[in-house]
Amino acid sequence: MKNERNKTKTINETPALRRLGRSVLTALSTKKIAVGALAAVMLISQASADPYFFSTGNPDGKVATLSRPSSPGKLQTETADDFIVTNSIVLNEATFTGLIPAGAALSSIGQVEVEVYHVFPFDTGFPLSTNVPTRTNSPSDVEIDSATRDSAKGSLSFTATLVSSSFTASNSVVNGINKKPAQRTNGEGPVTGQEVTITVRFNPPISLPADNYFFRPEVLLDSGDFLWLSAPKPIVAPGTPFAADRQSWIRNDALAPDWLRIGTDITGLAPFNATFSLTGETDADGDGSATPWICARALPLAPLWTPPDAASRKSRRAAYQLLAARGKTTANMSPQLRKRPQRSWSKA
Repeated sequence: MKNERNKTKTINETPALRRLGRSVLTALSTKKIAVGALAAVMLISQASADPYFFSTGNPDGKVATLSRPSSPGKLQTETADDFIVTNSIVLNEATFTGLIPAGAALSSIGQVEVEVYHVFPFDTGFPLSTNVPTRTNSPSDVEIDSATRDSAKGSLSFTATLVSSSFTASNSVVNGINKKPAQRTNGEGPVTGQEVTITVRFNPPISLPADNYFFRPEVLLDSGDFLWLSAPKPIVAPGTPFAADRQSWIRNDALAPDWLRIGTDITGLAPFNATFSLTGETDADGDGSATPWICARALPLAPLWTPPDAASRKSRRAAYQLLAARGKTTANMSPQLRKRPQRSWSKA
């Protein structure tokens, strides 16, 4: 009789256990889906980033200034102009426009390097020299190492586009970059060449916190020099004006680490900007990397967990009753079940 009772008990408890298993699995499955939906929302939230774009507009034809790395018999000469970052950003791309010699092929552009500088007095050694009229609002002495990108080192790729086969700038600064008091040369006169826009892509992207910076590109040609074209100051459409816009500065190895103002110190004319643009996105999490594209469909989305229905409540009651029949105390049961008489599990 004992064996028969045990057999009967086993036969009767199996459906209850199955109902319990289905209830538990349903709850777990629902919770997993809810977690997946929440994860998708979190990832999509993290993927949200505002685009960043800055531009000084189009060339105005007022001045063209040298910007090249050093090469045999030639001094390194750097031209830099400023931009503003109001939130942490990641820069992916930049463009800048200038002149190459008439008749030179675009393929003669052999190397492009980009550096970013803080604004003086950051990254600057003291005491200052007396070689320039002022360093206020100039680029700093040295570049930001982590923001340097060079095609020769594989951290930058570039393409060049011919904009015009002939473009004339009214003035130029190439060799006349002198220490005070000989800084005023009034420029070196008009210059004509092919107008080209160079587009550079940073690999890896450049990460910058909110601040004011200077952008400094250099171009090495197989023959001749690249002259960076000026842009209107103050910035006008299609540029993106900002209140603290500084003028462009220049230096060569003979003047470094100091800088001269192209408009105020050298040409004696009104201040200039240089023609460039920057493209990227905000870096809300500050990790210094571009936000990956994330597709919401890649993760399961479903309504969040809802209270169990009547069927699942019935299954839980059956489970409590099963525990009671196995000799468990009612201490582990819900208050509602404690009040109910326990049923016999025999077939009688």
